[in-house]
Amino acid sequence: MTDTAASRDDELSIPAPHRELLDQVLDKWSLSVLSELCEGPCRFNELRRAIPSVTQKSLTATLRRLERNGIVEREVVSSRPVAVEYRITPLGKTMRPPVDVLLDWARTYMPQIEKAREAFDAE
Repeated sequence: MTDTAASRDDELSIPAPHRELLDQVLDKWSLSVLSELCEGPCRFNELRRAIPSVTQKSLTATLRRLERNGIVEREVVSSRPVAVEYRITPLGKTMRPPVDVLLDWARTYMPQIEKAREAFDAE
C-alpha cells in the first residue's frame, strides 16, 4: 500500500487539547512526582528530597499543573506549623495502566533504541 492509499484510520492524529494534556502530565517531572505519590502522600519537601534534581520552581509548577488537571490533590494538614500534603487522586491512579504499557514498551525495545542511537551518533 502506498502512502497516498493509506487509510485515515492509520493516521496518528492528536488533537490540540489532548496534546496539551499529555505534555502536562507525561513530562519528566510529572512522571517522577506521580511515581513518588503512588507510594503515598508527600509533603513538598519530601518530594524535593525524593527528586533531588528538580528545582523548587519546577516542582511547584509541576504540582500546580497536575492539580489543575485533577491528577493530584493538595491538602492543608492541620498541624503546627501548617503543612501541605500532596496525594494522587482516583483520576490520577487511572494513569498507571497506560504508563505501565509505555514502560513495558521501553524495556522491550531499549536495546534496539540504543543501537539506533549508536548508529546515529557514529555518523
